[in-house]
Amino acid sequence: MSANRKYNHQLHDENIESLFDIEIARSERLRALILIGLLGLEAIFLMVIYFFYRTQYLSLFTTHIAIYAILIFTLVIIVYEAFVHYFIGKRMRMFFHHRSVFGYLNAFSEITLLTVLFIFIVEYSRQTIILQAPATLTYFLFIVLSTLRLNFRLSVFTGTLATLQYVAVSVYYSTVFNDMPVDKLHPDLTGMQYLGQGVILLISGIAAGFVADLIKKKIRASWELFKEKNEVIDLFGQQISPQIAGSILEKRDELSGTRKKVCVMFLDIRNFTPFVESHSPEEVVAYLNSLFHFMIDSVQRYDGVINQFLGDGFMATFGAPVSKGNVPEKAVKASVEIIERVKQENNAGNIPETKIGIGLHYGEAVIGNIGSSVRKQYSITGNVVIMASRIEQLNKRWHSQLIISAEVFNELDAEVKGVFVPQKPAKVKGINRPVLLYIYNEDIR
Repeated sequence: MSANRKYNHQLHDENIESLFDIEIARSERLRALILIGLLGLEAIFLMVIYFFYRTQYLSLFTTHIAIYAILIFTLVIIVYEAFVHYFIGKRMRMFFHHRSVFGYLNAFSEITLLTVLFIFIVEYSRQTIILQAPATLTYFLFIVLSTLRLNFRLSVFTGTLATLQYVAVSVYYSTVFNDMPVDKLHPDLTGMQYLGQGVILLISGIAAGFVADLIKKKIRASWELFKEKNEVIDLFGQQISPQIAGSILEKRDELSGTRKKVCVMFLDIRNFTPFVESHSPEEVVAYLNSLFHFMIDSVQRYDGVINQFLGDGFMATFGAPVSKGNVPEKAVKASVEIIERVKQENNAGNIPETKIGIGLHYGEAVIGNIGSSVRKQYSITGNVVIMASRIEQLNKRWHSQLIISAEVFNELDAEVKGVFVPQKPAKVKGINRPVLLYIYNEDIR
């Protein structure tokens, strides 16, 4: 792996972590907004209930201090959560560096504010009924929303802290008020009640922790999938279209080496050497880029992959790493499209007069990553590659632009076959037996 690629992978990993940190910050801000909304809604509902059940309320409390305290608490916690939302938005970098400390401090502040509310109500009303009232269920609101922090320990800490504070306050006031007249207590606060609720609070914190951990793992898995997809794209560079990148991920085992039937294309630009000798390097590069631009588009449009550029041409493969539909026919259609496009560019005067030669052969090849741990390349090897190269070279002898083997021809639909003219079995370099070939006839088209 080159230094640039190592650097890119390092940047990619850092970007993944940065994205995860940003997601945590967004979750924390979202949590603050949800708390603001839910606590505001809770205050409204309590006021509605108080309005309709004022008599029942006064039968439990001898003063209105409880409802006033709850409304004041709601206002305080809303202001506090608004500050948290603002702080994370303005000091996000500081939040990243001290995310864990901030989480524990915020959880402690929220739970303690609620506990202080209950202490205040008990002290001023001299009644413990609030510790058995639905208001204590607000602890569960903080515990449930702790899952958005995606931290198992933090959720357990929230549940444990709520348990300890609630049980401690309950134990203390059940002892302090033990000597009060019975008619002042509505009703007695028993150990079964506050210990039972404490256990539920603790278990809720643990459950929230598991949920938070599961969500975190799911997010991590999504990041890893995203990373794998980018690794595939990095491996193939700009050889493949984005449409088939996902298909490659579904068959990653084929990247390690497998046998597969593929159609190999060799394309060569005619009279390229004289052109190079009579033009500047900048003109040569511009010329190649103008040709390869639409040629690559045609190959990728038919699910082909550019395996290698050969200076004045390239090698492309259809059917690997992804095989879809009639592979040989796709290769033929891509070749014909390239030939027609070259003709259009010639007629329009956009490029110097250009002729090309294309050879196609269909057969079995060995495909996969070849190389070492330092450097690998996705490669296509086998006789099919050699045959395609040799077939392409015959274009010079026959003054043609596209020649296909019988193996390719036999896979084509009748309509596509009609534009090809069979030749007498020809001798191909490196092949002992004569080979039956077909030439593309532009006039028939």
